[in-house]
Amino acid sequence: MTRRTLSDRIGAAMMRRTLKGFEPGDRHVEISRVETPMADGTVLVGDLLMPDRIEPGTPTVVMRTPYGRSSAFRARLPLPLASRGFPVLLQSVRGTFGSGGEFVPQRNEASDGLETLRWVRRQPWFTGHLVSAGGSYLGFTQWSATAAALRAGEPETAAESMSLAVTMPDFGAITWDHGAFSLGNSLTWSRMMTVIESARIILTMIGPDTKFKAALTHTPLGSADRAATGADIPWWDDWLHHEDLRDPYWAEQSYRADVANVTAPVSMTTGWYDIFLPWQIGTYEDLVAQGRQPLLTIGPWGHDSADSSIADIENAIAMWDEQFRGIPNPRAEPVRFYLQGADVAGGPGAGGAGAGEWHDSAAWPPVGTEPVEWYLGAGGRIGKEAPTAPGAPTAFRYDPAGDPTPSTGGPVLRGDGGAVDDREHEQRADVATFTSEPLTADLDVTGTPVAKIWLRSDRPSVDVFVRLTEVHPDGRSMSVTDAIRRIGAPGTRHTDPVRTDDGAWEVEVPLWPTAHRFAAGNRVRVQVSSGAFPRYARNGGTGGPAATETELLAANQEVFHEPVRPSSITLPVWTRA
Repeated sequence: MTRRTLSDRIGAAMMRRTLKGFEPGDRHVEISRVETPMADGTVLVGDLLMPDRIEPGTPTVVMRTPYGRSSAFRARLPLPLASRGFPVLLQSVRGTFGSGGEFVPQRNEASDGLETLRWVRRQPWFTGHLVSAGGSYLGFTQWSATAAALRAGEPETAAESMSLAVTMPDFGAITWDHGAFSLGNSLTWSRMMTVIESARIILTMIGPDTKFKAALTHTPLGSADRAATGADIPWWDDWLHHEDLRDPYWAEQSYRADVANVTAPVSMTTGWYDIFLPWQIGTYEDLVAQGRQPLLTIGPWGHDSADSSIADIENAIAMWDEQFRGIPNPRAEPVRFYLQGADVAGGPGAGGAGAGEWHDSAAWPPVGTEPVEWYLGAGGRIGKEAPTAPGAPTAFRYDPAGDPTPSTGGPVLRGDGGAVDDREHEQRADVATFTSEPLTADLDVTGTPVAKIWLRSDRPSVDVFVRLTEVHPDGRSMSVTDAIRRIGAPGTRHTDPVRTDDGAWEVEVPLWPTAHRFAAGNRVRVQVSSGAFPRYARNGGTGGPAATETELLAANQEVFHEPVRPSSITLPVWTRA
């Protein structure tokens, strides 16, 4: 019989409180401190969570984190796994929570991760199989360690299975999202990391923080870190001064190219409002292109959703039980996604995400998804008929200094994200809208919508922000998905479309993936604007370096919708054929 201590009962209570609906396992778990030496003499510290009963074939789980090893953090993933019988090493990455060296985001995770995997395999408590788990930054540490092992010619050292939640292998791509600096998320995370080991973290997380809010509007961006925290954040300057993702600074810490070489089983869990969503689905596509079959779960969740964490735990255990113990995975298909409704007046997962439903599929997007092009038209209309006559473009003025177009909802690290009612936002003069007639039947969109916007500006650099919404009979305009693309910046010029003699571009904007049902009787709406602040930094219009730009110039924009310059959005429509 398993021995249950007061510590076990407290841990079980914390797991139930942190992960509502999750039932902890029945193991007694001993937690001890361990030290892992690196080749350069640095020592990384961690906690070993060892269950008192381990079934034959059970793998040892490695997790590497910059967020500490508190009881609250352990209750989110390490302790649930240990309570179910999995030994877990929870290690603090270099320069955090007692581990030696300096914390430099992303820079040391490949080498330190590889050395940690080698070290674990030599330990007397190692069970004979090694897997990795964790989300967000912990997912990046998995990708980097696996890549390092494969690059070193040591596939036998790499994790034999990976459970990856709300993450990606290339943080440069989210920092500079299609050329636009992800200001809100980047500054939020950076400020958090400067105080994470002090009592100030509580004040930072609960806010409100007027100093931080003021820092979002600070110019130049290169010193916004000092405005937010009163001190220089070591990596902030590097992030701002490397706009081009081809720069060695980013290339050396990107492991996207290594994804195709991974042959170990992979489970991915993410949400429609996660900040890493398009890139995580991109890694799924990379693996599928190589003939692999990763598991993919996409729910109505944001980045820090407890429901997402529970799904991640259950997905990982089912994968490992099948791989190492021969227990069939009860999952019907490799892909499981949540088809959302549009009547959510709150954050991700609020109220069950409307009239949504789960679907199992052999692939993402599901079989039967076909592209259907909808054209923007004069008078704020959108439909399937291409424009047949010339007409005046739709004009708006973007003012980054006086009244920048605000961000509403969407995928954010902290704050009010998810689906929101945008009807008030759409009354702004700097937001152009195009709306369909009421739908005669339900319209299921599953995949990545792609907008092609013909836009002219009187500035050399411009942002094109496109959002898809569903308009209800009562006037609600509920956000579904969106995306941004910057043109004319130092980091984008090698991919910018050709500008016409009269100053127009055809700008292709892949929106974030979605699975959403537009109900019969409702309308499809597309917003076009030139910003989403502070989610993304304001575009000053000069085309100068973002780190040092202090000019914020108003821009006059025109969206064309005529036969020779048709603006459109291609919707991936699921017919279930």
